[in-house]
Amino acid sequence: MKKQLKVIISGGGTGGHIYPAISIADEIKRRYPSAEILFVGAKDRMEMDKVPQAGYKIEGLWISGIDRSLTKRNLSFPFKVISSLWASRKILKKFKPDVVIGTGGFASGPLLKVANIMNIPTLIQEQNSYPGITNRLLGKKADAICTAYDNLEGYFPLEKTIKTGNPVRQDILNIKDKREEAQLFFKLKKDRKTLLVLGGSLGARRINQLMEAFVAFFEKKKIQLIWQTGSLYYEEYKKYDSEYVQTHAYLSRMDLAYAAADVIVSRAGAISVSELCIVGKPVLFIPSPNVAENHQAKNALTVANEGAAYVLDEKDLAKDFSETIMLILESEKVQKNLSENIKKLALPGATVAIVDAMEKIINTQEV
Repeated sequence: MKKQLKVIISGGGTGGHIYPAISIADEIKRRYPSAEILFVGAKDRMEMDKVPQAGYKIEGLWISGIDRSLTKRNLSFPFKVISSLWASRKILKKFKPDVVIGTGGFASGPLLKVANIMNIPTLIQEQNSYPGITNRLLGKKADAICTAYDNLEGYFPLEKTIKTGNPVRQDILNIKDKREEAQLFFKLKKDRKTLLVLGGSLGARRINQLMEAFVAFFEKKKIQLIWQTGSLYYEEYKKYDSEYVQTHAYLSRMDLAYAAADVIVSRAGAISVSELCIVGKPVLFIPSPNVAENHQAKNALTVANEGAAYVLDEKDLAKDFSETIMLILESEKVQKNLSENIKKLALPGATVAIVDAMEKIINTQEV
């Protein structure tokens, strides 16, 4: 490989697209300390803050998603697409990357589309068990598609598809020895069960409403609750802090949160699912119904079908949640089976495998 490697990475909108992109960048820098890495994201989205915090440069495109219902905001969408395609061409011509990597998010579409037109090698990291329409279209021209699930040959060219898993934060790879540190960090009682509730970085309103309804129930059962409300909802729910309940807008030490938990309730975003497979704790997934093509439900069912997790739809929470969560919390046998089965699905070497695929693309171009 040539001495000065130049890579553009595009991914954002949510933490599920941003953190994998940063993990890939970190692995590239580990191998090639002098590599130049530029991120491209969507203006006014969280990547514009999170990427510089991780130590990387980022440029923003004027792009957003399209609302599923008819709204005035959709009227600007064609203009945003044209603007983003033009801006992407300018960025690519100026930076001259050896490869462009897309991890999903609004900006990935126009950037990778223009890279394909300019014959710049591209790699797609598809996180979900059911690919979105943008990646399905981009996959036809991509040089490699790194997936987290099997049976995606109906969506991508088989010869270009590599099952790598999803990149995850490195500090969760070995949480077994962090249990005592985690209990001290969260000030937990060692003789009580701990339930970790995750709704994502912004939060999940339905999960928060569910926890609010069950605060007294968990206190009566002497179950400790680490409740990530999300930044949008923290002020509303922090009043429930008590001996048994602690609310957090954001969990800065996810490794310790995972280590402290006996059972986890979580949304089923692709990165969350991948992390939970590695963590190996019993999980109840509550997929968000408000995502494109219902991919969270499909991610969760892929795990549940292996006997590795329980899944409840939001519409079934009122009648089924208490019975399901107590079945998991009170049965050592259920916990053991879920833990053993979910660990079998873990792919902890994903980041390394994705950068290996990137290297192969570049080396092929240089021959």
